[in-house]
Amino acid sequence: MTTGDVTGAENTEATAAHRRSAFVLLGSVQATLIFTLAAIVVPLPHIGRELGAQRGDLLLLSAAYGLPFAGLLLLGGRLADRYGGRRTLTAGLALFAAASAAAPLASGLGALLTARFAQGAGAALVAPAAMAVLRAVHVSPAAYGRAMATWGGLSVLGATAGNLLSGVITAALSWRWTFAVPLVVALAALALAPRLLPDTAPDRGRTLDLPGALLATAGITLASYGLVVTDDRPWTSANVLAPLLGGAALLVAFWSVEQRARDPLLPPRFLLVRRRVLALAAIALSACATALTFVVLSLHLQEARNWSELRVSAAFVPFAVALLASGRAAAPLIGRYGATAVTAAGLGAGAAGLVLLACTGLDAQAPYAYALLPGLVLLPAGAAASFAGAAVLASEGVPRRESGLAGGVLNTAMECGPTVLFAVLLSLGGDASSLAATGAALAAAAVVIHRAGR
Repeated sequence: MTTGDVTGAENTEATAAHRRSAFVLLGSVQATLIFTLAAIVVPLPHIGRELGAQRGDLLLLSAAYGLPFAGLLLLGGRLADRYGGRRTLTAGLALFAAASAAAPLASGLGALLTARFAQGAGAALVAPAAMAVLRAVHVSPAAYGRAMATWGGLSVLGATAGNLLSGVITAALSWRWTFAVPLVVALAALALAPRLLPDTAPDRGRTLDLPGALLATAGITLASYGLVVTDDRPWTSANVLAPLLGGAALLVAFWSVEQRARDPLLPPRFLLVRRRVLALAAIALSACATALTFVVLSLHLQEARNWSELRVSAAFVPFAVALLASGRAAAPLIGRYGATAVTAAGLGAGAAGLVLLACTGLDAQAPYAYALLPGLVLLPAGAAASFAGAAVLASEGVPRRESGLAGGVLNTAMECGPTVLFAVLLSLGGDASSLAATGAALAAAAVVIHRAGR
């Protein structure tokens, strides 16, 4: 081997190590965004007692991060395409870090709501920009596909970590310390981004569809708020109908504007690819399944079984282990059997886990190992696989110049899915019914996606 060959091999190894470091940084940021969304669920009772908040206030607090996050994602994606992924990522991280520092200092509910809203707005810039930068890190389609197979499971991993660690942190210290995690990750990412992440070229020829951005943001936010408040208000009340109908009207207007826009925020052709639409539906359903399970079982274990926050967190440890194992196996399985097959199989396994939980998990007298453990292993194993496969399907064939758009759409499905489906499923009148109905929806989606891949 010549000196030139040795130098070339060393450069290749160094480049591969740099790509791995960049992926770890971007993946940690993505997981932290969802960690921050989930981390407030378990400590809500403590926050209510400390700040004197009523149930309706706590519902609004739990939604204050997700509403701007979901509503601004499409705009965030287009900003990443227009101004460059790393620049948009840095701006979003700065806002996210500032809000994460302000939240634990909040002396009242209003200040905490404002901080959570700002966190969500920062996250809406970061999430699609991170996917745009990821595309610049992994240039070849094969390498990008492998990266997306792993990327797909990061969000559910972040949600699991948020639910687990928030209980531990609240029990050991205070709910205010849960904001230390997003603050530290955001500051570390801001420091490392210039060294590890490529400076993606902005698309100066692209214009921003401001009418579309305003309509999409207002429509998604209003409709999501209307769905959130169905928890303690009837569907026929003005407090539910007004935002729901107003949000729906704005979204119809948004779609009409996009049909005529020269450079639309969401090109209609982007959603005309059947496999992409099915993949986005799978992401929405899987996100809903995991979120619903955490909410239903956390409340059940604390209220029906009188478990502490720490014990509830411990109960979900097998969930996290199964999630990690399945996420690690997903990429090789996708390479061997294809993204469609892995997505369908993951949805089927998740459906089986939800049915088991619906049948046995809510029996307060049944032992944990029999009633909860099987479902808490099957569901995350299936969810991680379906997220991984669907992320690959959703990003297939997307031009590099629209990587931010793809990230915005994928994350919108992930955020809006639980909000929309939560309201519908919880209106069925029982936790077991909600879990069973979600399992049936996952099973139906598995069949449709399997047939689409034949």
